[in-house]
Amino acid sequence: MRLFLITFLILKFFSPAYANTIYYLTKIPNLQVYDLTAINGIKYLKAEKSFRVGIVKNNVQCNKPNENDIKNKFKVIKENLDKYEKDFLEKINLKYVVLCENLKISDIRTAGVPNHKVKTLIIDIKSDPRYFERSIHHELFHMADESYDNLFSYDKWGKFNIPSFQYAECSTCSNRSDLSLIKDSSGFITEYSMSTASEDMAEIFSFMMTNMENLSIISQKDSILNKKINFIVNEIQKIDNDFKFE
Repeated sequence: MRLFLITFLILKFFSPAYANTIYYLTKIPNLQVYDLTAINGIKYLKAEKSFRVGIVKNNVQCNKPNENDIKNKFKVIKENLDKYEKDFLEKINLKYVVLCENLKISDIRTAGVPNHKVKTLIIDIKSDPRYFERSIHHELFHMADESYDNLFSYDKWGKFNIPSFQYAECSTCSNRSDLSLIKDSSGFITEYSMSTASEDMAEIFSFMMTNMENLSIISQKDSILNKKINFIVNEIQKIDNDFKFE
């Protein structure tokens, strides 16, 4: 009860000042505190107004979320991010999660935008519900990848695939966008994972954090996929030896 009262007072009386401080840290305007109670230290913020940010011509934009939509999705978001310990999140530079709707990068719809430099992950709470939970882990992996690019070698990863396969130069340069599970995987878990090495890693990691049992069954018949899973396990545990998948 005391914790609830303290949290309520913080949200009621200090949200505007806190949001102003967060602006200098995240470089995102028009934010308001939503929840500060996460044990792993994540600060959840919501867009009070629509915003545009980005190094290149404010290319990231998102709208103010509907309050009911946040209430409906927040439990799912928190349950998934609660899987990560505070130490790990600090190592990959994630501290702030921004909740908004209709998130776009250069007018292309996206489920999330990670930025390890300002310790922030923007989440579109209205992204496709079929893949919503996976998208949280997918984008979080990008923060780990960007924070430890010396660990997640794209050259080494590419050698797991058959020699004739080539990734696209960028994820938006490819028409491989389907996020549904490929049953005959042949080294890939979704069509989107065939776009770039980075997206391939993030897609597999998202399954490892949400459906590891099914992924393990599939990988038993797919030596390429099994190598990729082992690679991710080894590199993630170099960041945090105590990390647990799902």
